[in-house]
Amino acid sequence: MTALVAIGTYQALLRPAGLAKPGGVAVDGLTVRDSSRRLSVAPDGKVTFVAFLDFECEVCGEVYPVVEQLRAGYGDRVTFVVRYFPLEGHVNAQRAARAVEAAAQQGQLEAMYRRMFQTQPEWAEQQEPKDELFRRYAADLGLDMDRWDAAYAADSTWEPIQADIDDGLALGVTATPALFLNGDELESTSLLDLSRALDQALAR
Repeated sequence: MTALVAIGTYQALLRPAGLAKPGGVAVDGLTVRDSSRRLSVAPDGKVTFVAFLDFECEVCGEVYPVVEQLRAGYGDRVTFVVRYFPLEGHVNAQRAARAVEAAAQQGQLEAMYRRMFQTQPEWAEQQEPKDELFRRYAADLGLDMDRWDAAYAADSTWEPIQADIDDGLALGVTATPALFLNGDELESTSLLDLSRALDQALAR
C-alpha cells in the first residue's frame, strides 16, 4: 500500500462527524458503540473504520470487495466495524439485516455478511420477500435453526439494527455506503483513496 505523503490530501478525503476519542470511538458514541458488530479488532485500537451498510444496496455491493481488500491488508492494524442501515425503499433490506444479526448471535457475523453480498444479484431489487432464501443461507452455514428462527423474528434482534439506523441518521447519513474513519466521514470509496486515508491514520 502506498503511504500518503501530504496530510492535506488525507484531510480532503474527510468531513467532520464529531470529535473522536483515541481508538476511533466518537465522543458522542455515534460512529461506533461498544456493542457494534466488528469484523476484525486491532490490538492497539488506534484506527477504526466504520461502514454503514444496506445489504440490498447495489453500491454497497460494489464497495464490498474494496472493503475486503482493505481488511486483507490492514485487518491486523485497523478495527473494521459493520453498522446496519437498511433503506426503506428496499423490500428485503431490513430482512437481510435481521438475517445477518441473527447469524451474528451465533458467532457467524462475517459468514452471513459475506453471503449477503456474494449473493446480492440473486435477491436484491426484487419486490417479493426473501425470508425463506435467507433462512436457507443460515442453514447452509450450519446454524442452529431453532435459535436462528427465533432471533430472526425477535424484537431484540431489531433493537441493535434500529440503534445503528438512529446513529446513522444523527450523523447525517442519508445514503449507503457511508464510511467513517476515526469519527470522520470519508468522501471517497476508491481503494486507493481509502488506503491512503488508512495509511495516514496509522502514521499519526
